Amino acid sequence: MKYFRISFLLVICSLILVSYLGFIKDGITGALNLLWLTTILILMEISLSFDNAIVNASILKNWNDFWKKAFLTVGILVAVFGMRLLFPLLIVSVTTNLSLIDVFNLAMNNPDQYEKELTSHEHEVSAFGSMFLLLVFLNFLLDTERKIFWIGKFEQKIATFGKTKILSYLVAFLILCIFLFLMEDSKKYDFFISGLWGIGIYLFIHLLCFLLEKGGDNFQNLIKHGSVVGFLYLEVLDASFSFDGVIGAFAISKNILVIMIGLGTGAMFVRSLTIYLVEKETLNNYVFLEHGAHYAIGILAFIMLLSAKFHIPEALTGLIGISFILLSLYSSIKYNRIS
Repeated sequence: MKYFRISFLLVICSLILVSYLGFIKDGITGALNLLWLTTILILMEISLSFDNAIVNASILKNWNDFWKKAFLTVGILVAVFGMRLLFPLLIVSVTTNLSLIDVFNLAMNNPDQYEKELTSHEHEVSAFGSMFLLLVFLNFLLDTERKIFWIGKFEQKIATFGKTKILSYLVAFLILCIFLFLMEDSKKYDFFISGLWGIGIYLFIHLLCFLLEKGGDNFQNLIKHGSVVGFLYLEVLDASFSFDGVIGAFAISKNILVIMIGLGTGAMFVRSLTIYLVEKETLNNYVFLEHGAHYAIGILAFIMLLSAKFHIPEALTGLIGISFILLSLYSSIKYNRIS
């Protein structure tokens, strides 16, 4: 429980805070209402990001203490204030030519209009996030150095195509073009450009890793045990995971403070889960957990693409992700018994 002590404390403080805010505005009824909505948002964020924690843990397990702490301190500030508050405000600011202060006032005083402005650009956010997550999934499947395969011969066969390093980018670009035909004409350009940005950011980070690896042993150690590039990669990955939660949160509440508190508290819980998985070496004991998380990421990428055109319930997204995690956990236990 020591890994989740701070997270549970934050949950209690968050629920007390929103209850107080609700009580000031509408008495007991307002307190209970905000308490309920915040609880739902916390649970939604945890369920949607469970696979994110496993993937983060698979990367963090080789990092040194400095970079682990940086991810849990600076990283959580970026996750909570950057992605759950600043990023949505920034999207609305850029598209409406309003200052961030004006957009914040809009979110506080006219949440319906704020939601309308934000969701009108959901297709761009979905295109960017889905391409980044899709490449995470594809490069896992095409990893020629993998020794353990969850779906046996199928994964082994797919992995052999990983010798062509550019294949994952070509597949992602092709899928982006296919989904482009589903979009309305007025949204096609923005959807396509945002998708290219998602592919480009992923490629940029991996090019940096490649260049650093060519720099000698010192640089290789930076990549293996944590570095600025690795930190940047995890932050973009976390951002891609949070897109659907941020957009979907408006279906639960229009209150920007409640959304930030609920999703931010959930994000902190995911950070605690990540450290638990790393320090307990859970991924070494349950060998297919990482596989299940990556398959969940692949499904999430396609859900995000579809959500640019159709409404996909957040509950369904979370349920699919957890289902893959549970299935991979069962497979891991079965594998350990046989071994």
